[in-house]
Amino acid sequence: MIKSYNDFTGFQKNSADEWQELQTPRTPVIYIGMGSCGIASGAGKVYDTILKTIAKKKVKNQVIKVGCIGPCYLEPLLDIQKFGIPRLSFNNVDEARANDIIAEYITGDTHKLKPIGYLAEQNIQMDGIKSFWELPMMKNQTRIVLKNCGIINPENIEHYIARGGFKGLINAFEKGHEGVIEEIKISGLRGRGGAGFPTYKKWQFCRDAAGSTKYLICNADEGDPGAFMNRSLIEGDPFALLEGMLIASYAIGANHGYIYIRAEYPLAIERLKIAISRLENLGLLGENILDSGFNFEIKLKEGAGAFVCGEETALIASIEGNRGMPRSRPPYPVNSGLYDKPTTINNVETLATVPIILAKGGKWYSGFGTEGSKGTKTFALVGKIRRTGLIEVSMGMTLRQIIFDIGGGTQKPFKAVQTGGPSGGCLSEEFLDLPIDYESLSKAGSIMGSGGLIVMDSNTCMVDVAKYFLNFTSKESCGKCTPCRVGTRKMVEILEGITQGTAEISEIDSLENIAHTIINGSLCGLGQTAPNPVLTTLKYFKDEYITHIRDRRCPAAVCRSLVEYRVIKEKCTGCQRCVEACPTHAISGPRSEPHNLDKSKCIKCRACYEICRFDAIAGDAIIIE
Repeated sequence: MIKSYNDFTGFQKNSADEWQELQTPRTPVIYIGMGSCGIASGAGKVYDTILKTIAKKKVKNQVIKVGCIGPCYLEPLLDIQKFGIPRLSFNNVDEARANDIIAEYITGDTHKLKPIGYLAEQNIQMDGIKSFWELPMMKNQTRIVLKNCGIINPENIEHYIARGGFKGLINAFEKGHEGVIEEIKISGLRGRGGAGFPTYKKWQFCRDAAGSTKYLICNADEGDPGAFMNRSLIEGDPFALLEGMLIASYAIGANHGYIYIRAEYPLAIERLKIAISRLENLGLLGENILDSGFNFEIKLKEGAGAFVCGEETALIASIEGNRGMPRSRPPYPVNSGLYDKPTTINNVETLATVPIILAKGGKWYSGFGTEGSKGTKTFALVGKIRRTGLIEVSMGMTLRQIIFDIGGGTQKPFKAVQTGGPSGGCLSEEFLDLPIDYESLSKAGSIMGSGGLIVMDSNTCMVDVAKYFLNFTSKESCGKCTPCRVGTRKMVEILEGITQGTAEISEIDSLENIAHTIINGSLCGLGQTAPNPVLTTLKYFKDEYITHIRDRRCPAAVCRSLVEYRVIKEKCTGCQRCVEACPTHAISGPRSEPHNLDKSKCIKCRACYEICRFDAIAGDAIIIE
């Protein structure tokens, strides 16, 4: 039990000793990336294989589960740490490769299998092996909030403390409530969940609000398609979030906290429960934390997956046991929130950034980013991009640097990037040199959002993309206000008509008019931002809408009602890739000879179109009278 600062100092020393032993281990240590992305790629099977193999060979070692370090395209990732050499990282490890790695690096000494890099915080020299941080996806990142992800055991608080954990909390107690808020003000930290409201202002408003009972809520709902920043952060470093909540609650004068997290995140929930239990057992949650007189408790609330519950008043209603529907503001939650008490709501990344700001200082943090957007931001980099994964970069980095330098670009010509999820916008090639910050994205018609970046290439139909996101927000609308409930559904119907070749050119004006009506008449952020994907695609890709309507043709050969596929005999090499990919066996033909496509069996899934390396599959327009 840690009751005082002196107790913590002793525990900190023991934690540092334990961590140091892992860096210079007497017996080998095996680290396996066991975030959701790693497990989905087969890390669970690799983990079981390793346990069986080392048990059979009777090898002394440790096997440690870690979270996602970032490059999901390299999963499963496996690291080996042996005495005298740094931690070596191996990519795309399956069961057979895991056995080979153990045979060479644990039970043998041949080292024929080369790692992709070594993990070490200091610069060292290794023959033929570079630092993991020199990989193209990693070298241009600035890892602050993600500094522990993929490095430490997320269920081991000793690892977290050994790497500076809870130094921020101790500094917070020394600075006092107002001192903490002032440090956050100096840092320039803005909310990482959406519009970027200054964090210190939200905290100050809540602290100044009347009443002795106040609440802190962490919004871990993260409902954007293609977004996994919060989930990965929790899975890889849950203690950072909890320490951030302790500091924030101390600053605003709250003794009760909630983490609202979607039930679809079972691994993140499991690791949070373990972390909370560990803090309670050590006395870092509960009464009189570190003899400071500060009391704090945290409860988990699992959401049912309603996208609208990402909106703070709908989230509050859900915690209270009511239907998740937004309410009019004012009053704002900082004055009347959960159970009508002053409440501060921050998202996962915002709170997990707080400990390092308090540990290193607001001035240090403000040295990253731009004048109006300080610090770093995490992004989920997905879509038609070579290197997918979780990244963290300084604010102000351009879209071009992120997509091409970090993400490796697209296989086919770049077309657009969706920022901010369903509430954001689709930006064309002309915006590649746009710096990533709140104001720049807003001027372009998009938003930062929580940090999803969906990259699209020339095979993407922008009308179909707009339809997808509008269909999503329409279904997620709570239905409380008519403009959102009826307007989004009407927009979806128009978009369906355009992709089916039945729309008229006048319906483009209808789309725009309805979009502005929804924006101006909706109660909450869901409706106010839902039309963004349509408005931005109309602004930057209007020619695609016109082609769909006037020519009854989809330029990207995506919209099923407007396209049929055929094999271009002159280009087909008979490689059989399309034959293997076709789920209905519509394509046939012997190897090395041009294939045939039976249109009566074709379901227009595009599998052949996407997989063909020789552009031998054509998507022809269907003539609609």
